[in-house]
Amino acid sequence: MPASIRIGNQDLTVDVSSRGAEMQALKSSDGRSWLWTGDAAFWTGRSPILFPIVGKAPDDKIAIDGMIYPMAQHGFARRSEFSLAASAATMCRYELAASESTRAVYPFEFLLAVEHAVEGRALTVSAEVTNRDRKTMPFGLGFHSAFAWPLPGATGRAHIITLDNQGEPELVRLAGGLINPTPLPSPFDKGRLVLDHAMFEQDAMIFPVGAGEGLRYGAEGGPSLRFRFENLPNLALWTKPGAPFLCVEPWHGTAAQAGASSELSERPSTTLLAPGAVARFAFTVEIGQ
Repeated sequence: MPASIRIGNQDLTVDVSSRGAEMQALKSSDGRSWLWTGDAAFWTGRSPILFPIVGKAPDDKIAIDGMIYPMAQHGFARRSEFSLAASAATMCRYELAASESTRAVYPFEFLLAVEHAVEGRALTVSAEVTNRDRKTMPFGLGFHSAFAWPLPGATGRAHIITLDNQGEPELVRLAGGLINPTPLPSPFDKGRLVLDHAMFEQDAMIFPVGAGEGLRYGAEGGPSLRFRFENLPNLALWTKPGAPFLCVEPWHGTAAQAGASSELSERPSTTLLAPGAVARFAFTVEIGQ
């Protein structure tokens, strides 16, 4: 059975499960709950870590140096049992190392460490990937956190994404779970997007470039969450139409492109990590009013 740990301070409490090193709850001291509850009627995920791929692979198979391996959507980390490596009042670190089962689908020696740390009204979730192998290791890494929509106390208010860079990044969509690389007009207007469930009838909205390093997700005249991203150049927004959550998903890597190679190293934004090297990815979410 998965174990869980609670960290926090006078402002926030965070629950994290050993299964997938996945955050299960994010609550402020006033009792408000900001994270999606995982209701199976819509989606059981809450905040999965995506590794060693983001999104789908053609026929759920990846190629590594021409060899074919099975790989489920978003990879295996989210369904794996992590070991608790360190914990304190305001942080916890879970680790997943290569094993017989991971080598069968991903033939590399690796260490994936996921840390949750609270400071003030902010939570930082970071992932460090270490290549313990003797060869270059390709992978994708993404965060898939689902937050309440509407936000606490904001029922009936318009909810808006505002990009810090005021950009209007091009949109791409999925075709059979794979990236259709044909760009579509940006739904952002000077960095501002008023959310509507109809936007998600064609699945996720994906912004491969140009979304910047931070955004605000908030209700008009109401509560908000502010995000900062580190080494996460791709952004997706997703929900199931009518579901009471919004996934804010910063990634380094995307689903494979439709009609493109199955080679993991050739997927968009794939990280190619040298032997012995470490790559870090992180996002910070801060509770507004």
